[in-house]
Amino acid sequence: LVSIIVALGVLAGVGLGAWLGTGLSEIYTEFYRFPFLYYVLKPVVVLYATLISFALALFGTMRAIRHAALLPPAQAMQPEPPPLYRQTLIERYGLQRFLSQPTRMIMRQLERKPVKSMLSVIGIAMACGVMVVGNFQKGAIDYMVDVQFRLSQLEDLAVTFTEPSAYKAIYSLDNIPGVNYAEGIRSVAVRFVNGQRDYRTSITGIDPDSKLLQILDDRLNVVTIPNEGVVLNDHLAKVLQVKIGDDIQVEVLEGNRPIRTIRVVGLAKQFLGMAAYMQRRTLNRFMREGDAINGVNLSVNRDDQHAVYRELQEMPRVVGTAIRKVTIQNFYDLLAESVIFFTFIATLLGGVIAFGVVYNNARIALAERSRELASLRVLGFTKGEVGYILIGELMLLTLLAVPIGLVIGYGLCHYLVSNLQTDLYRVPLIISAANYAYAALVVIVSSVISSILIWHNIKKLDLIAVLKTKE
Repeated sequence: LVSIIVALGVLAGVGLGAWLGTGLSEIYTEFYRFPFLYYVLKPVVVLYATLISFALALFGTMRAIRHAALLPPAQAMQPEPPPLYRQTLIERYGLQRFLSQPTRMIMRQLERKPVKSMLSVIGIAMACGVMVVGNFQKGAIDYMVDVQFRLSQLEDLAVTFTEPSAYKAIYSLDNIPGVNYAEGIRSVAVRFVNGQRDYRTSITGIDPDSKLLQILDDRLNVVTIPNEGVVLNDHLAKVLQVKIGDDIQVEVLEGNRPIRTIRVVGLAKQFLGMAAYMQRRTLNRFMREGDAINGVNLSVNRDDQHAVYRELQEMPRVVGTAIRKVTIQNFYDLLAESVIFFTFIATLLGGVIAFGVVYNNARIALAERSRELASLRVLGFTKGEVGYILIGELMLLTLLAVPIGLVIGYGLCHYLVSNLQTDLYRVPLIISAANYAYAALVVIVSSVISSILIWHNIKKLDLIAVLKTKE
């Protein structure tokens, strides 16, 4: 029976997995701009999934099969005798006087079957953990955008020139109607080399009193760039394996392409890109050039942004203009589909696991204890008290599992974040209270729905059959 159930589940799972894999490959094709990306379901993956599913299912049934097979036929014909009574931990400490009789029955049942209770808690906790993972990415991406585009890059428009120009070129942009403030920057394409490690990126030179481009540390405090040396992106420093105080070789990839050594004087916390920063005039001296810039950051009135953008497009030496709000929107559009897809799948899986574990646990408990519960009804317990014994146990297991599940979810998110550290972006480990609350709510609602379904079965307990039992 178990093998048939598992076989049906494997067939459905393989089909669903292939469909999800195809959808994910389409998202990757769009995200990474691949010309094509075909999803291929390898037979070895299907084999592993099938073997693991069957192994776990059969392992879970072996104890029940062994217990039934060892019963003598004569004993198997008789109703199962009630378990031996013994004091629970609560009763040993004299705390039973604070609990009702049905509550003591719940505690006695949990202590009598600790392995089953523990496995039920772990199953519900894993479902809760999956729910935490499914919803954490959106909050993390919102945090990335907030730090990158609302605390660090504060310009409304970023202008790039075709070639380095004298600093006085900034005044022609500062005088455009609608522009409130302008800051010049100098960006130089370089390759950093540290022993056997190297990376191609750029050094951005900014003024020490820059207001539109703030360099932040790991505590999101503004970093003051010293007169000499370079401040590296924290992930770039990790890739190059350098720290503050180390010297690093810089190969300039433009102009005369000089090769010089410079000291790392600071680290910047950034979630996007692999950048490095120097004071602009220090970078000018490093390049053996005058007071030059090849870009300008602008603060522009909200109502004048489109007019300023059109005027910048007509300037001959302007090669490109980036609008911050458009950049933010494009970033969200780029990641939205993949995040929504991942969130939907994780939420669906978490909800199914939560409901499946809780409901199956309740159904098994009802099947095992239906005679016992019906006997309690005959002895005078009300339907509410009998339902409380079974449903109360279910809810207690759920309440025990939720905090464990939140911890498991944090660990899964930490593992996911550690594998999302790429040159393009780094996802921070940011889990909001709303995320935890949502995961806990889904699990609790699953338990409530299961309890409602079980309650209808409890009301149908066969009291006549209990009265006819010889014992």
